[in-house]
Amino acid sequence: MERVIVAGVDRSARSRVAVDWAAHEALLRGCSLHVVHVSPLNGLDVAQQGPYRPEIVADQGLDRVIARHPALRAGSVRLTGTASRALHSQSREAEMIVLGLRGDGARAGLPLGSTALAVAGAAACPVVLVPSGLACDGPVSRPDKVTLGVDARDPADAAIDFAFDAAGRRGVRLHALHAWKLPPSAAEWPFGVPGEERATWEDHEVQLLSDALRPWREKYPDVRVLEDVVLFTPAEGLIRNSGNAELIVLGRQVSSDDRADGVDSPGLGSVAQALLRHTKCPVAVVPS
Repeated sequence: MERVIVAGVDRSARSRVAVDWAAHEALLRGCSLHVVHVSPLNGLDVAQQGPYRPEIVADQGLDRVIARHPALRAGSVRLTGTASRALHSQSREAEMIVLGLRGDGARAGLPLGSTALAVAGAAACPVVLVPSGLACDGPVSRPDKVTLGVDARDPADAAIDFAFDAAGRRGVRLHALHAWKLPPSAAEWPFGVPGEERATWEDHEVQLLSDALRPWREKYPDVRVLEDVVLFTPAEGLIRNSGNAELIVLGRQVSSDDRADGVDSPGLGSVAQALLRHTKCPVAVVPS
């Protein structure tokens, strides 16, 4: 079966940034790229569609990306219907879906697009959401790490594997970030937690992270790993690192609703949504 990365495109400049990122990723992985445009227009002939012709949107996106990347195997796909549902259907066969964080239908002042959120929250494959400010002369502006947000108490294996693989392909470090908080007993210290007590708690968190990553270190022995335990909220820790990461990787729990055709209830958690509002680099959401 052909390995395919799907890049969703609309009429916005934001989506062109995402398509450029997807092209670099397809070349990196040896995949084909499908530039997909979903039109809400259904049952209308070309004359009725007027200037809004879906085949022009898809083909222009394809022509542009091939001109920039002649070695890329790529084609255009034109679909009709609801964008989130159509892309959700594509995710069943794709290796990855790449979208801009906002599309041409987003209102001013809203940093996230409804299609991006819906697809990332329900897709069957990893979804990479690309902020519009990303420079795309290369896939990134040359930071030196892939950052993985990991809960060491409940690690998401698919996300960890994706992050190790991404770091290995890029030849960069994997920055595994585990956020923790002081236990409830910390409130019992009226003048603050003694340093020795805090160090004991932190050492425990460090050990949890080390244990969670050990099987993946063995699977990817050539990937350099920075294990990082931070006393922030998970969202704050990831946002702080988005300015110097090539990619941030998060896991997403899969529910039975995600496997249905409908994608009306995005499955992104509060950490992912907070990160996506402020990220400076692409974010990969990986279903478990």
